[in-house]
Amino acid sequence: MAFLEVKNIYKSFGKTEVLKGVSFNLEKGEVLSVIGSSGNGKTTLLRCLNFLETPDSGEITVENRVIFPAQSQKNSKTANPLTFGMVFQNFNLFPQYSVIDNITLAMNVVGENKLKASGVKYLERKKAMRKIKEENRQAALGIIERVGLSEKINNYPCELSGGQQQRVAIARALALNPDILCFDEPTSALDPELTGEVLKVIKGLRDDNRTMIIVTHEMAFAKGVSDKVVFMADGVIEEIGTPSQIFEQPKSEKLKSFLSALKKEEEV
Repeated sequence: MAFLEVKNIYKSFGKTEVLKGVSFNLEKGEVLSVIGSSGNGKTTLLRCLNFLETPDSGEITVENRVIFPAQSQKNSKTANPLTFGMVFQNFNLFPQYSVIDNITLAMNVVGENKLKASGVKYLERKKAMRKIKEENRQAALGIIERVGLSEKINNYPCELSGGQQQRVAIARALALNPDILCFDEPTSALDPELTGEVLKVIKGLRDDNRTMIIVTHEMAFAKGVSDKVVFMADGVIEEIGTPSQIFEQPKSEKLKSFLSALKKEEEV
């Protein structure tokens, strides 16, 4: 059985059907890029995987754990929040917090919730949280170094470039050590000269054997970093294959048209 199995995911908003039976598998350590024109369900798919949206039906299985049963939508809320991590295209950092605090905030919340669930008494919990916060800070410093921002730990988002903010967002997602890391157009909000630094970090994560799903409009990047590429059109997976199959030997007429239009844009 594959590490991640997505089966027949449907999602509608009112009368608009956005996902129409999306299915794919992903092995541990693989990178899947999702490409296609805007409005074809790519971001909605990521949001359903992260339970930012609840699928109408379908099944999601991670490492033999069914985290979204096809017939029991209410159980979607019981999914392990650390199964998926999400990096948004617009960063979504807390402007009132420094870099280090943006990263440790969720870590500390998770730690405190675990202590509460274990039944530890209040005074003992306060003492334990001091230790947890220091451990989280040290872990966060290592992750910040990993994304190349050690000199910015006390800066606020408004003091960072777009590329730096996106690297903080990546560090924040990494801090919770999710099984699968998702990126929604991670460079779309960046100026071209800042795109490279973010893509470099993502390539480094691929070298670390991270399982990742990346919605991207950077075709060269998708070709270079991916084990599989999905082309979505009209709410379905129109074609899936290796980068060479998708970009050099496309079968679908819709994919051929999409790639042809991109080539013409590059030539202008």
